[in-house]
Amino acid sequence: MPPDFDAAFRDRLAELFAWRRDVRRFRDDPVDETVLSACLALASLAPSVGNSQPWRFVRVADPSRRAAVVASFSRCNAAACASYADERRELYASLKLEGLREAPVHLAVFCDEATETGYGLGRETMPEMLRYSAVTAVHTFWLAARAHGLGVGWVSILEPEVVTGLLDVPAAWRLIAYLCVGQPMEAHSDPELVRHSWQARSPASASLTER
Repeated sequence: MPPDFDAAFRDRLAELFAWRRDVRRFRDDPVDETVLSACLALASLAPSVGNSQPWRFVRVADPSRRAAVVASFSRCNAAACASYADERRELYASLKLEGLREAPVHLAVFCDEATETGYGLGRETMPEMLRYSAVTAVHTFWLAARAHGLGVGWVSILEPEVVTGLLDVPAAWRLIAYLCVGQPMEAHSDPELVRHSWQARSPASASLTER
């Protein structure tokens, strides 16, 4: 018999989804290794095309590598800021878009595009499904971390080729996400970009079309 996910559980699950949040402000408290391992184990339960399980997590602990990631962010962030018109540029410059310096744990998430696991099932016409599968692992890890009281921030303002080179990973690995993980410094029920008037959240109905 499947488990009985009752109304109380569904309400709590909805609360978890709502509180997932992209965290940019972290305390420097160390992350419990048992909790981190548990979250990574749950991430491994994510769905993947052909059961290929292409996600590869790399923990970035070396200070020089971390500093190089911060430098990559700084270059990309300056270029992105300069690309906006004046009013939007000023707002962009006021946003905190990463927690690279504060977060105790950095995780780079890659997709192994050379994996033979799954024997290519489901990828013949849509090979990008491997990368999508890695994204499901990121989201699963994110929810698991939130359930354990941890915050996660996904940093995308980076140079993928630079980060990949810094971490000395196999040539077939493609960077999917760079995650900051730690105890959140603040607790907010609304996304930071909504709170600071960058972009309002669209209603769910806006994403559904019928044909």
